[in-house]
Amino acid sequence: MGKRKSGADDKAPTKDKMEIDSEENSSSDDDDDTTSLLNVDFEWFDPQPTTDFHGLKMLLRQLFDVDNQLFDLSELTELILAQPLLGSTVKCEGEESDPYAFLTVLNMHQHREKAVMKQLTEYLLSKTSNQESVRVLRELLSPASKAQVGLILTERFINMPSEIVPPMYGMILEEISWAVQDKEPYEFTHYLIISKTYTEVASKLDAEDDRPQKKKKSGSAQATETFYFHPEDEVLQRQAIAHCSYDYTKVGEEGTSDAKRAFQELGVRPQGQLILIEGKKFEGSVKAVKEYLGGGS
Repeated sequence: MGKRKSGADDKAPTKDKMEIDSEENSSSDDDDDTTSLLNVDFEWFDPQPTTDFHGLKMLLRQLFDVDNQLFDLSELTELILAQPLLGSTVKCEGEESDPYAFLTVLNMHQHREKAVMKQLTEYLLSKTSNQESVRVLRELLSPASKAQVGLILTERFINMPSEIVPPMYGMILEEISWAVQDKEPYEFTHYLIISKTYTEVASKLDAEDDRPQKKKKSGSAQATETFYFHPEDEVLQRQAIAHCSYDYTKVGEEGTSDAKRAFQELGVRPQGQLILIEGKKFEGSVKAVKEYLGGGS
């Protein structure tokens, strides 16, 4: 596979770095609000098989939310680490530290016989079985299909700045190009992004409140607004040939964490999201993300 962040010649840096100014509010003795800038150095690395297993697995658990237990995340992490020249991790404390974010792509056709890829494929087919808008995705994932679908997996800590996203997508574009030149199986016909959304719902806590509630206007319909955990998903969705949200399987089941139950009780309903982009439009989609978020090449 071609060279990249840990390249073999003098022109290829061992890592890329970005300094981002983060605003931090503080109060003085006079109770005046002041804003200070906190400089944070973010560094991009290739996935490191010797150090990144637990950090990547934790981020995958976050990505799949309450349904993470339905998949063999250890095997999925190993698939990511088995292609260390494809994909990126973002760290703040050097190569040996845990990743704060990652982005990679897996060939669903190439890995179709892997147990975890079978789990993921069956899961996605079940979630889209009643959604006509994503019928094309079901066709692409069917056993008879020869489509080369690149599964984009990406996640980051909640407080990570969105400026780190465009460089990760830019790097994956370059790496895929180099891999195709080397005759590796990354010439994708489509890209499938798994992500998360949430909608606001009636709060269970409000329902238990004895105070009188405002009545809805009779005959008025309230449109459900979708919010994105990752702001770039709104841009990518505009480039998609198909997209949908779906309910998690494990929500409400015994064993769901108190934090997840509280999240719903406070009036927020998380869902999984799928975004399908044609391979020939992926480069333009990455450009649109960069224009929207900024943050370097």
